[in-house]
Amino acid sequence: MLKPPRLKPGNTVAIVSLSSGIGGETTFMHRYEIGKKRLEEVFGLNVVVMPNALKGIEYLDKHPEARAADLMAAFNNPDISGIICMIGGDDTIRLLEYIDFDIIRDNPKVFMGYSDTTANHFMLRMAGLISFYGPCILMEFAENAAMHEYTRHYIQSVLFEPAEQLAIEPSPVWTGEFLDWANADNNNIARKMTGDERGYELLQGNGIARGRLLGGCIDVFPMVIGTKIWPAPEEWDNTILFVETSEECPAPNEIKYILRGMAAQGIFGRISGVVVGKPAGEKYYDEYKQVLTKVIGQESGRSDLPILYNVNFGHTSPICILPYGIMAEIDCAKKTLKLLEPAVI
Repeated sequence: MLKPPRLKPGNTVAIVSLSSGIGGETTFMHRYEIGKKRLEEVFGLNVVVMPNALKGIEYLDKHPEARAADLMAAFNNPDISGIICMIGGDDTIRLLEYIDFDIIRDNPKVFMGYSDTTANHFMLRMAGLISFYGPCILMEFAENAAMHEYTRHYIQSVLFEPAEQLAIEPSPVWTGEFLDWANADNNNIARKMTGDERGYELLQGNGIARGRLLGGCIDVFPMVIGTKIWPAPEEWDNTILFVETSEECPAPNEIKYILRGMAAQGIFGRISGVVVGKPAGEKYYDEYKQVLTKVIGQESGRSDLPILYNVNFGHTSPICILPYGIMAEIDCAKKTLKLLEPAVI
């Protein structure tokens, strides 16, 4: 897969709204402004907003082709070095029919987002481009009071200053507190952090597992499975599956059904390991663990398959970045996660 050029201060990045149009609503415009300002002041980037990104919820809901046009235009513009999503949503899959995979393949650049953006990542993967499951504008870049240092560190270390190898360390603190975005006064109030003494948990497995990262928000998988962007069975060979759950906190049975569908495709017989994100607000924390070991370890007969749990990505805060297609390593004895190569050139 193609690695995009690394970001540098002075580069131009584009903001896109590929799912929800919430960033264009007057009530939440202050969050967008903060996120944009942080890109400029913390990372030294120039920021452009694609033409449809601020047109609001109703317009973008009715015009998935406009959302896709923004994405294609951003990839096709040689002056744009990176593309960052405003936020997720629930219907990014509607963009699929408007995607020009050749444009993406011929213009490799950094693309980042998470949640419903999982569908976009599978699109980019089909085009052959490495992409980044990580921070978006309205969430991490617009974090109350200031960006989390943990998140800032991984943006810098993955996208700007890549090392030959990078340890993805557990964050010692986390938060699931929600402060009403509609109240601009909350922008100056730091969310309450909770200490995390558990760190990463190893649910099963032993030894060292290596594979290329592939996955996303598991809530989105049912919309992608069966489409042309869902990986064929053999494309799961020697991969490390990473999954996390959304802020909607799907019931454990829902996760069980999705995992069983993946088991029926033979996926758990092909992959090298599993990395699981901290659940939003830690809801169903223990129940999800039980589902994972039941479906993967017992029903699929893969009690040997390493499952590393409680990793800081996706719908928690702060978060790291996981690059699609990059070689990673789970060390079961040490309970560590490491990127084995830089994700940008």
